[in-house]
Amino acid sequence: MSDIKMDKELYQKLLRFQKQEITEYIVYRELSKSATSKNKEVLNKISNDEKRHYNEWKKYTKKDVEPDKFKVFFYLTVSKIFGITFAVKMMENLEKGAEEAYSYIVDKIEPADSILKDEIEHERLLINMINEERINYIGSMVLGLNDALVELTGALSGLTFALQNTSTVGIAGLITGIAASLSMAASEYLSQKSEGGNTSPLKASIYTGIAYIFTVLFLVFPYFVFSHYMIALLFTLINAFIVIFLFSFFVSVVKDLRFKSIFIEMFLISFGVSFLSFGIGILVRKVFHIEI
Repeated sequence: MSDIKMDKELYQKLLRFQKQEITEYIVYRELSKSATSKNKEVLNKISNDEKRHYNEWKKYTKKDVEPDKFKVFFYLTVSKIFGITFAVKMMENLEKGAEEAYSYIVDKIEPADSILKDEIEHERLLINMINEERINYIGSMVLGLNDALVELTGALSGLTFALQNTSTVGIAGLITGIAASLSMAASEYLSQKSEGGNTSPLKASIYTGIAYIFTVLFLVFPYFVFSHYMIALLFTLINAFIVIFLFSFFVSVVKDLRFKSIFIEMFLISFGVSFLSFGIGILVRKVFHIEI
């Protein structure tokens, strides 16, 4: 250890690694406290690895480093909202820059190579072992959310131009959305039951229905707030964009997929149907001379 030339740049990198390792150690440790069975075991294993890495760097810096309290709070909060898998994978994805930094010191400090291998291979293998119910039913959530986006944005767009009355459009959209969510949940139940997979048909239908109904409420909400139909429609489309963005990001993180491709596909389908419905709504209003 004494033979290592510890220049200022190297020393600062090691301190940064220490801070990252102790921060992740605490996040994994806290997550393990609320986990059960196999997930608890996996999270404890990763937590112990992070603590070991921290102690390796401490041998060289001779200094204790405080964790990043904001990051600890942020990731623990995210885990409560979006689940452990999302929080853990998001944390690992945001720390990818550390791999390049590790490679910088591989030739200078002996443990760097083994720690880098842990970061790249071992921890990611362990993370993929985390078993979380909501991830198993992500297909059902996608079905409910995507159907609600495509059907309701289109329906609301058409109704907006046909009726041009926010209260009427809002009520019609809400009734349509609730009925469609029940229908979609029932269809998912029958579909899962006929396929005979490992997932529960009842749980799959519940996840589909919940995703659908929450999307419906978020899309219809502007029509009960704004009196001008164009402003209500604008905010509905903004809400649809937000839902597509957030869910695409969620799926890309937990499934290790490209965010851009998922987002573009959902955006083009949902907004394509909406713009087609604009024309249909205008046509219906003119042909049937609707005045409300």
